[in-house]
Amino acid sequence: MTDTLLIALFAFLGAAAAGLLGAFALRLTRHRSLVVSLSIVATVAVTAMLAGTLAVAWAMFLSPHDLTVVTTVVAMAAVVSLVTAMLLGRWVAARSRELTLAARSFGDGGTFAAPEAPATAELADLTRELAATSAKLDSSRMRERALETSRRELVAWISHDLRTPLAGLRAMSEALEDGVAVDSPRYLRQIRTEVERMNDMVGDLFELSRIHAGSLALTPTRVSVYDLVGDALAGADPLAREHGVRLVGGRIEEVPVEVDGKEMSRVLGNLLINAIRRTPADGTVAVAAHRAPDGVVLSVTDGCGGIPEEDLPRVFDTGWRGSHARTPPAGAGLGLAIVRGIVEAHAGRAEVRNVTGGCCFEVTLPPA
Repeated sequence: MTDTLLIALFAFLGAAAAGLLGAFALRLTRHRSLVVSLSIVATVAVTAMLAGTLAVAWAMFLSPHDLTVVTTVVAMAAVVSLVTAMLLGRWVAARSRELTLAARSFGDGGTFAAPEAPATAELADLTRELAATSAKLDSSRMRERALETSRRELVAWISHDLRTPLAGLRAMSEALEDGVAVDSPRYLRQIRTEVERMNDMVGDLFELSRIHAGSLALTPTRVSVYDLVGDALAGADPLAREHGVRLVGGRIEEVPVEVDGKEMSRVLGNLLINAIRRTPADGTVAVAAHRAPDGVVLSVTDGCGGIPEEDLPRVFDTGWRGSHARTPPAGAGLGLAIVRGIVEAHAGRAEVRNVTGGCCFEVTLPPA
């Protein structure tokens, strides 16, 4: 028993000495290639075994021949271990370099293409994460480009929509000032109409800026969808009569929601105004509300004839106005962007889909 403990002690001391030297070498080469680190690990393993064997052999007073045999065997194992470690290190390093080049491509604005060569489980996990990150970056770049495009269109359209009424206001004011206006009351009414339209446009811009800045303050209260839709229909009825459009609100369930009544009234008002203006005379705009598994759904269906499939993803973008003329009363294309912003501020979602003869805008709100 004592001999066994001594052998274990000598072997441990020899292996510990080799391990300390290996740890020191790893610390010195921690910034070097993985090949160097694996080679040091393999060398430490074999050296530890050799040091322990030699310490035990010295304690046991082995013959020179036996000591040479043991040393030769350990040396051959060291050579094989070192070669294996170097091959493994070169293989892992090559896979790492391929992954680095692939990562650099999407970092420079391209798309990440995963290396086809097989890799270790850790590198495979890293490859999948990089691929997912690349997909997110691509989506973010697309959203950024779409947002920049919509902003440019918005600036152009707002400039156009402001310049037109301003030119009319200037002409009418000059006519009134020079006393050449034949019907002064009509001029004054037209000036008031244009000023109100411009005021609405500026109000929409202010509301949209609050939404984008995240400063839209909500005061949620428990209200009935039936009351919300009823008030919105009453407010839109004069415009519908003016355009000869019939409003229908027969499928409205009395379900409660926790929303800001003022902001949700604006959402429904924008949807109804948009639907009425896009529906031809003698057409119908239908409003419905029902409880769904994922929340409360409010829908406004018009008779606009439908939206081209390629334009459906852009309907709620800032400044989007479709193929209609960019002249009054088309508006600045802010109404639907405000709808989406307010709905998302309520943790809901706004969607649109084509139906027979028109399109259906749906607002889904969390249940109360």
